[in-house]
Amino acid sequence: MEIKKIKIACFGEVLWDIFPGGQRRAGGAPFNVAYHLFKMGVEVNMISSVGKDDLGEELLHKIKNWNISTEGIQVDPLHPTSTVIASLDENNDAHYEIVENVAWDFIEVRPKDQEKLSSTDALVFGSLVTRNERSRNTLFELIEASAYHVFDINLRPPHYDVNVIKDLLHKTQLAKFNKAELRMMLDFLGKSYRTENDAVRYLQDTFDLQEIIISKGSKGALYAHGDDFYLCPAISIEVKDTVGSGDSFLAGFLSKRFENGASAQQIMQQAVSLGAFITAREGACPEYSLEDFLLFQG
Repeated sequence: MEIKKIKIACFGEVLWDIFPGGQRRAGGAPFNVAYHLFKMGVEVNMISSVGKDDLGEELLHKIKNWNISTEGIQVDPLHPTSTVIASLDENNDAHYEIVENVAWDFIEVRPKDQEKLSSTDALVFGSLVTRNERSRNTLFELIEASAYHVFDINLRPPHYDVNVIKDLLHKTQLAKFNKAELRMMLDFLGKSYRTENDAVRYLQDTFDLQEIIISKGSKGALYAHGDDFYLCPAISIEVKDTVGSGDSFLAGFLSKRFENGASAQQIMQQAVSLGAFITAREGACPEYSLEDFLLFQG
């Protein structure tokens, strides 16, 4: 019997992260998720936009070389390919300077993307792509074409609007926060809470949200599905850098979440393992094979 391939679309930024010393790496949170999903054997459709320029051409070439489809990536003749200046602090945590009015701020609605979403298991998006009205409107239209929505909340001031985040949460089946974002979200809602579980339950009730993930770094991660809560400890590794670690965690989660018969424990184990595997390597999208990851998992 043929195993049905999982299909996931990722919507939002695809860009060049430029590191100290001028080194360029392909990035953007939704693209990082797409990259790792592809490595896990998922059929991925990245919906984004690059400029009609050398950097855009180079980025498309790099993605194609990874054998990832670029069919969903538009080429914008008016706006440049996105570049982000990345710096690492003394803890190897990344900080980003994000330029505005770039190609992925102006992603158009295309019927072929909408059509594809009707047979896709999930649509993944973050909050950064909603900073511009054009891409924001496109996202809301794509949500209408899709049945299961994964919102990776990524609060980078000043690039978000609380009302837009609330609107998206009302349309979301699975939301992912880190601890800081969970606190910020509850502050926005004017809600104080005693325990993390209280906070999660409040969000579930407020937004009619079945599934919530809280990533907690070295403290592991929490997954709430309805009334069931699962806590998964972190895997201890030597941290190379934390660039894209949350994205690889989410990709690990989703690659198992849509597998028939996978338990919540197995789903979380895959998420935490892939997050650790990538954090022990340099960059958000290091070269590796599924076999490398399976060996790491043991």
